[in-house]
Amino acid sequence: MLEDKNQDRTSLAELGEFGLINHLTKHFKIYHSSTVKGVGDDCAVISPENNEVVVTTDLLVEGVHFDLSYMPLKHLGYKAVMVNLSDVYAMNAEAQQITVSLAVSNRFPLEALEELYAGIQLACDTYKIDLAGGDTTSSTKGMLISITAIGTAKKEDIVYRNGAQPTDLIVVTGDLGGAYLGLQVLEREKQVFQVNPQSQPDLENYTYIIERQLKPEARKDIPELLKDLEVKPTSMIDISDGLSSELFHICTQSKVGCKVYEDKFPLDPKVISTCEEFNIDSTMVALSGGEDYELLFTVSINDFDKIKGNPNLTVIGHITEEKEGLHLVTRANQEIKLKAQGWNSFSGEE
Repeated sequence: MLEDKNQDRTSLAELGEFGLINHLTKHFKIYHSSTVKGVGDDCAVISPENNEVVVTTDLLVEGVHFDLSYMPLKHLGYKAVMVNLSDVYAMNAEAQQITVSLAVSNRFPLEALEELYAGIQLACDTYKIDLAGGDTTSSTKGMLISITAIGTAKKEDIVYRNGAQPTDLIVVTGDLGGAYLGLQVLEREKQVFQVNPQSQPDLENYTYIIERQLKPEARKDIPELLKDLEVKPTSMIDISDGLSSELFHICTQSKVGCKVYEDKFPLDPKVISTCEEFNIDSTMVALSGGEDYELLFTVSINDFDKIKGNPNLTVIGHITEEKEGLHLVTRANQEIKLKAQGWNSFSGEE
């Protein structure tokens, strides 16, 4: 579905590994004084300035996590960074550095990697992140991207998954389900294209949800917002695998239960209309869709007045005693047991 813009193909072998790294990273800026040494030595050198250091890493594999038939390489580079920054912000920390490791097959010319790194650089410039190192190597098939993100926070500011208490409020940022539906639209258009390569998809009506899938934004603003509101979450996690799975993580780690209310889920109008078009239940999409990269957190009920009415935040339920389990309260006021059925990369394997 994407036009091949790489008419001039430069083989990666022409540059060699060190030449390739130098070529791809030479325009990256350093934003943080904590980055003492970035790309170009055996190790990056980072001085965390008396803060706690948080580290997260994600591996993205072609054919499992992304499909290059509709994922532009620039968008892929941007999204790969967002996936990791989101985890740092979920710790109530400030992201500062990333490392990028890449394995590619010989079907990718230099120009393709330039596109990928243009997306990585855009993410770094937008979020003020330093590229501190990484690696490149060859792959026997496809592309693999591994990014590690490093952040810092004061010890007393870090938020874990295990601090939720009964009566705490459950809060989500933004809206849910858009990324999953964007993927459904892209997969549908891919199938149409495979049948008729002359067809041109009309995606104008789906701009918002496709952008949620192809170019998500990590919620860097939320730790800053909560600090301004003088609210420290009791637990927090990012919504990468689906709301229900993330609720299970928080409740399991905190040894609590929860009730969330179907009529409180924040859904964009385009999500609702696309669910109707695809004949998919919007609540199922909100619970199990994944890849929204919003933040799910709990706060003391005493903080309700500080967060109520904030357009970035929606209270969707509350924490209960562990013995009460995890439940969804439907619009008809029925309680249904929640299942952790978010996205699972191993689900297709025996």
